[in-house]
Amino acid sequence: MATKSEHTYERVLAEYYDHVPLYANRPDVEFYVNVAREARGKILELGCGTGRILIPTAVAGCNVVGLDLSEAMLAKCHEKLERQPAEVQERARLVQGNMADFELGEKFPLVMIPFRGFQHLMRVEEQLSCLRAAHRHLESGGRLVFDMFHVLPEAMHDPEWMKEREDTPETQLPDGRRFRRTHRVTAFHRGEQFNEVEFAIYVKHPDGRTERLTDKFPFRYFFRYEVEHLLAGSGFRLVSLYGNFDRSAFANDSPEMIFVAEKASERKAG
Repeated sequence: MATKSEHTYERVLAEYYDHVPLYANRPDVEFYVNVAREARGKILELGCGTGRILIPTAVAGCNVVGLDLSEAMLAKCHEKLERQPAEVQERARLVQGNMADFELGEKFPLVMIPFRGFQHLMRVEEQLSCLRAAHRHLESGGRLVFDMFHVLPEAMHDPEWMKEREDTPETQLPDGRRFRRTHRVTAFHRGEQFNEVEFAIYVKHPDGRTERLTDKFPFRYFFRYEVEHLLAGSGFRLVSLYGNFDRSAFANDSPEMIFVAEKASERKAG
């Protein structure tokens, strides 16, 4: 089996992203589409990726701007948008940029960061910069909605998490290839609140050739009051904290932390 490591996160993830059931079946699409409808105006999505949320939002009749740093992910999103009716394409605009520091020259009633995009911001300075940029781009009284996982204690230290776990069984691709995917933690950094994570994709080509592709990246985890302090320091007022995408209240056993924050003042946006 040929092995290719040190692939960039964006290239490998973009190619297989829409074929991973963990992503395709994630129960957050309806939640974000409904949040977008409630906003009654143009939406800004940070970390729009291949359009998993953006395209259903546009299909639902909302105008949406999607920002992402990855050229490969945006290319996939463009490709998928081109298969949509003209009126859906007209409601969506894609921008390459860094969610940690951007300037679009317009304001929105809603900024959303789906599927743990905020957890790719490793440093506090980046996190505050992102929140302050979101604040600048919100209309008065506008809202920021984003989610992250509610960290499990064992995920911070248990060696069991360093074993490969399959999250995608062997799956057929349109071009005849088959692949399966695993993930694992390669290193714990509790003092800095992040894990080093590896995705491994095992590919079988129609000619019998096989290869293993890997992506390694750091992934930050957060705690509830840490995020509340970040929001308060960036000019936001916490409106709601949900524990899942059914809008249930956050609790000890909640799998998610979904923050709904309102733009509170210009003074703190700095």
